[in-house]
Amino acid sequence: NPDFIKPSTRYNEVIGFLETSHLADQCISRPIKRVSWGIPFPFDANYVVYVWFDALLNYISGIGFGQEGSRFKTFWPADVHFMAKDILKQHAVFWPIMLKSLEIEPPRVVFAHGWWKLGEEKISKSRGNAVNPVELIEELKLGAGGVDALRYFLLREVPIGADGNFSFSALVNRTNSDLANDLGNLVYRTLNMAEKYFQGEVSGQGLPEEFKEVLNDLNASYKTLMGRGEFSLSLERIFKFINVMNKYIENTKPWVLWKEKKENDVRNFLYALLEGIRIVSLYLSPFIPFSSGSIYRQIGIEESVFDMSHATWGFKKSFVIKRQAPLFPRIEIK
Repeated sequence: NPDFIKPSTRYNEVIGFLETSHLADQCISRPIKRVSWGIPFPFDANYVVYVWFDALLNYISGIGFGQEGSRFKTFWPADVHFMAKDILKQHAVFWPIMLKSLEIEPPRVVFAHGWWKLGEEKISKSRGNAVNPVELIEELKLGAGGVDALRYFLLREVPIGADGNFSFSALVNRTNSDLANDLGNLVYRTLNMAEKYFQGEVSGQGLPEEFKEVLNDLNASYKTLMGRGEFSLSLERIFKFINVMNKYIENTKPWVLWKEKKENDVRNFLYALLEGIRIVSLYLSPFIPFSSGSIYRQIGIEESVFDMSHATWGFKKSFVIKRQAPLFPRIEIK
């Protein structure tokens, strides 16, 4: 099953291991003289359970395996089982064998993610170079939006199967460029024009020719890319549409149309932007849920129900604006 292990390089790695290794029985105990910590064996106090047998079982015992009325059947098998590339063998070889012996389905996909590094070193607690996310979010001074900014950066900056280098300046640049300039500015300008020209109530029709190609591509690829764990590519497609909308504003020049008394043209122009923003917010909701919910509320959708069936153009016919402060104010670093 070549789709069981992703990315494909890790699948090849596991197949290589299985083809070249001598697969002997795996001992699931360790003598307490050699390993002083661990779960004691109930029938031999001189031994503890091998950690990669004990730890793996937590995935199913933690959700109620073997208990009546448990959540086990709801949550298992996992659709995607994420772990770091350096413990792939335990999860892609040991774990499926254990599950098969219990007559339990394995996870549908085992996905080995890369490492975040500082310089050339892997970020880890044992090395003492871990980055505290809470402190980092506070330093961004974006409130709840700081969580979204960090989440966005981690999923956009590097394809999830590869290693990535972390830096505070890269986080700030990505936040300012993508979230503040491209997304935040688009939303704020559009809502501001809706209030200025139509007192915040906009209805219209039509899909601009400029939107069609990039929106069709986004609609056609989003579910597939997300299903493959290609989050960075998903975000790239979303922001391609965001950039098209920003360019649409500059090319259309609604302020000129308004001076020329072309009210209906301005109305349809703003409707197209608001409908595009709604779809973008839906697609962004797994990445920046707080900010997507805020956008929904600002365009008059009180309940943040992010349903993929709502991604169809024209799903919402009118908008009542409730503009708030900009989503992502630019971060100024001295």
